[in-house]
Amino acid sequence: MQPLSVVRVNPDTPVGAGFKPAPTGVSLIERAARVQQSFHIGDKRIFPNAYLAPMSGVTDISFRRLVSRLSGGRTGLLISEFISVEGLTRDNPKSMRQMAFAEEERPFSVQIFGGEPSRMAWGAKIVQETGADFVEINCGCPAPKVVSKGGGSGLLRDLPNLANILRQVKAAVTIPVTIKVRVGWSDDLITLFETLKIAEGEGAAAFVIHGRTRAQGYKGFANWNLIAEAKSRASIPVIGNGDILRAEDVLQRLETYGVDGVAVGRGAMHNPWIFGQLADLYEGKVPREPGREDYLYVFSEYEALLREEMDLEQRVLGKLKQMAARVLKGLRGSSAARLSLLRSQSNAEFRDHLHRYFESLGEIEHDLAAVVELNGTDETEVAEGNTYRN
Repeated sequence: MQPLSVVRVNPDTPVGAGFKPAPTGVSLIERAARVQQSFHIGDKRIFPNAYLAPMSGVTDISFRRLVSRLSGGRTGLLISEFISVEGLTRDNPKSMRQMAFAEEERPFSVQIFGGEPSRMAWGAKIVQETGADFVEINCGCPAPKVVSKGGGSGLLRDLPNLANILRQVKAAVTIPVTIKVRVGWSDDLITLFETLKIAEGEGAAAFVIHGRTRAQGYKGFANWNLIAEAKSRASIPVIGNGDILRAEDVLQRLETYGVDGVAVGRGAMHNPWIFGQLADLYEGKVPREPGREDYLYVFSEYEALLREEMDLEQRVLGKLKQMAARVLKGLRGSSAARLSLLRSQSNAEFRDHLHRYFESLGEIEHDLAAVVELNGTDETEVAEGNTYRN
């Protein structure tokens, strides 16, 4: 395999012929009318063509149902947290819980990871038996505990095994199989085009690309130029992933890089309304920016959904704190409020701080510059999907 060296670029940098930047002086609604708005995985239409990417410790059934309700069911696609086939095939209670989903979440996919082809096929069978619409193979997780066992982005250094896994999973199930990869292991080992060939050759129904290398982790910008190049070579739907915060960002990626769809990860933790906002644009409506009542509803509804799944107050409180750390960042005066919320010792105290903060606000003001670090910069490395550090 010939490694390809890569020049890191800002994701707003236009690429070559065939991909055009957004026209100036054109409204978001007009731009939305000009882009591809859906794609198919098998016989299922994915609309809108931006969907929630799987994130460990984040995209559990409660968060997914919340996002679905905020969008009026227009989330495109919902995907489980990535699940170990070792746990699935050993009836591990945590793995089985992670795979559970509600009917309101359809179309629904379960993402699995592992390095052993026969066990991945076994895990995929279990996924199919739950009634999920799709199963996805994770070739992108950079966590050492996953990579050390040959799973996640570790497969990018063992492409024959990756091909074998996809072949055996495809043979084991009748539902469509998708695959998610990173662009490569490192800048010196870009495997994107080889993994695309494998995906197409083994019958994957869609190809999802996180635009960072494994070595990059969650640091710096995603390389959308590479994603665009893969799309130009592909015969199956290509979905790009990386650095999406707003519905306008989705439009920009579709216009500039020509992908079939976009997966939104950490940006959805900051803006869980993004899918409904995009669907509104596609339907010719001006998307609504969330106000005070919308923010309060998010926490109230999320707490109710969490209580359906867990009965320990401290677990519910922990998830609400996780939400507050992201959703409130970028709002005027939120630094002190987030600190108070994160120090809350009970759900009642948390709700009290939350209401006090929003009662003190006038008009809601969003500062997107303050949330850039949510997606990683050259100075800020995001250690995991749900945490970051300076």
